[in-house]
Amino acid sequence: MTTLPEMRLRPAAEGACGPGWSPRFAAAALLAAGITVFPLPVVRAEVPTFERHVMPMLTARGCNAGGCHGKSGGQNGFALSLLGFDPEGDYRSLVMQSRGRRVNPSAPDESLLLRKGTGVVPHGGGRRLEPDGDDVIALRAWIAAGAPRDPPGAPKLSHITIAPEPRSLAPGESLPLVVTAHDTDGTTRDVTAVTAFASNEPVIVRVESDGKLTAGTLPGEASIMARFMGRIATWNTIVPRPGVIDAAAWDALPVKNFIDELAWKKHRSLNVLPSDPADDATFLRRAFLDGIGRVPSPDEARRFLADADPQKRDRLVDELLDRPEYADRWANLWADLVRPNPYRVGIKSTLALDTFLRDAFAQNLPYDRFVGELVTATGSVWRNGAAVIYRDRRTPDEIVTLASQLFLGVRLECAKCHQHPFEVYGQGDFYGLAAYFARVGYAGTGLSPPISGGEESVIVATAGEVKHPLTDAVLPPKPLGIDAVVGPATPTAADRRLALMDWLRSSDHPTFAAAAVNRIWAEFFGVGIVDPVDDFRATNPASNPELLAALAAEFRSQGFDQKRLVATIMKSHLYGLSSLANATNAGDHRNFSRHYRRRLRAEVVADAIDDVTGMPSGYGGAPPDARAAQLWTHRTGSTFLDVFGRPDPNQDPPCERIADATVVQAMHLMNGAHLHGKVAADAGRVAKLAASDATPEAILEELYLAAYGRRPTATEHERLLPEFAREGASRRAVAEDILWALLNTPEFVYVN
Repeated sequence: MTTLPEMRLRPAAEGACGPGWSPRFAAAALLAAGITVFPLPVVRAEVPTFERHVMPMLTARGCNAGGCHGKSGGQNGFALSLLGFDPEGDYRSLVMQSRGRRVNPSAPDESLLLRKGTGVVPHGGGRRLEPDGDDVIALRAWIAAGAPRDPPGAPKLSHITIAPEPRSLAPGESLPLVVTAHDTDGTTRDVTAVTAFASNEPVIVRVESDGKLTAGTLPGEASIMARFMGRIATWNTIVPRPGVIDAAAWDALPVKNFIDELAWKKHRSLNVLPSDPADDATFLRRAFLDGIGRVPSPDEARRFLADADPQKRDRLVDELLDRPEYADRWANLWADLVRPNPYRVGIKSTLALDTFLRDAFAQNLPYDRFVGELVTATGSVWRNGAAVIYRDRRTPDEIVTLASQLFLGVRLECAKCHQHPFEVYGQGDFYGLAAYFARVGYAGTGLSPPISGGEESVIVATAGEVKHPLTDAVLPPKPLGIDAVVGPATPTAADRRLALMDWLRSSDHPTFAAAAVNRIWAEFFGVGIVDPVDDFRATNPASNPELLAALAAEFRSQGFDQKRLVATIMKSHLYGLSSLANATNAGDHRNFSRHYRRRLRAEVVADAIDDVTGMPSGYGGAPPDARAAQLWTHRTGSTFLDVFGRPDPNQDPPCERIADATVVQAMHLMNGAHLHGKVAADAGRVAKLAASDATPEAILEELYLAAYGRRPTATEHERLLPEFAREGASRRAVAEDILWALLNTPEFVYVN
């Protein structure tokens, strides 16, 4: 019979083999169990226990990870809770199931836990434990002692800390981290050996399984996560770009508002200099597309480019935000976030929600009131569009997932089934927050997909509770991150959601304002300060925490005025930077030292083509002059919008967009009948220009201003004007070819 190799126990410092465990303690436990060991110094006897010693080992070695026994259904009949969130169930599975073969106190070496873990018998997960390693010594002692649990009243894990204090790292520098566990009785222990580490930017800073950091050669930032038994700590660092930047270059940077001040501070810490300002034409087109979702007309471009007022950019921002297109642009964004599946909720309900969104942005409804209308909505889904978000999300667990992601910036979906792998939230947090929605009720005919159901009303029910899925205990409503339900989050009214909104609006709420400004910021810069924008967690830190906090404070102090926040962002010098990199910032993708190009949304591309060609598309079920940004349902037929990535109405929820450029999109622009018909239309811009008295120079300028918001360069003049004079050339055909070429460039389909 194959057995584990003989293991020589050796003296070691406490904590070398696991939390609060050493081989000397293992020796004492083995001796107590009648197992012969080599003589060692006499030490206090401490038998390892399941919660304190064994579970951290299983987690650190990946045994309860999602790819192994922690996945749904386990692996080969052996299931553990993901990352050890259910100690009770894990103990039963390990010790009591499979007729006790996994743990054998009378013959520890015959335990499957040791034989498979060390690879003595075949194991699908490979060798996870070294036969003569400290983990096996401790596990063998635990099994020999009868596989004990933590005794009643034993101290619990409070939190973990990382040493040394965070600091910057030089390129190529290495640094070991030490993780300390703090127990409720005030004792501490070194748990580095059984801590899981991960870096959010391994190219910038790599971390080994033993906690050793190594900085790479690229400048940037990294956050190192340490996870031990459901507790998480982070260690943030910067790797500055090598070299010296003249102090005069920093002093010369303009500061138009607090955004610039805090951005330059961060760039200085990275030793990265921001790019030069974008030229007027680039800023004009960018501001139009970002602010109102459309391109400037040639006349608007001429006026702006000819204006010598140094304040013209700020004045342009104010003018844009007063235009009616502002409401369409931002309602279109929020429709993606809350729009239901029209095949489930029905056409009338979908239209009602869209109308609510457009009215809210047309009135510049303060953000806290806007969210309050949605969260606390009641009434008919045909008359109160805000209530529609409850029409096809009909259970507290479905509703809380949407609410936490949109309004808290927290992806809580993982915590529905287990401890969040990268956060502090577990099932108690998920269902405690869901309890605020436990008494959302319904009156009416309900859903009957795929046929639109009749009228239904959202009401406040007189009863309804949420239970913990493991303990079956009724959970009271509890905000995230708060141990006791006190203050504004305590439900006193029949509608628990009112207390939830009071908590969200409270001045000390950690993420409500920050999540809102972060989402808006990403619409202008292509990347959130926290990115993804709805993934706030300690292990996904903000690229500029000071800037995010200042934006959130400003937003709150100004009464959650979204339009005012938009103006503050657009009027900053940072927003007007060029997208062209300089010698210091080519590798920056997170700190906004240059503008990041991004592809236009499907509706914006479609409307821009209509504006440039002078030929509106027309959409079924909409007024003849309706623009793509005004469509209220994705069921409106449009191959062009589908190709350019609008959400699929058959998805549930229908919110995912394809942001990347594709070959299909390029082929559609080059060869599609949609674009050709508009460029060559008898009533279009090109035909009218060709039939006019305009000179070739004027025609060329008009086309460039329409497509790009700028005049052609000298090189473009030199190459294109001779085409009009070519023998046998038609003014209209040449102009059509030029416009077709302009619309098939990245400069047209990207925000520069």
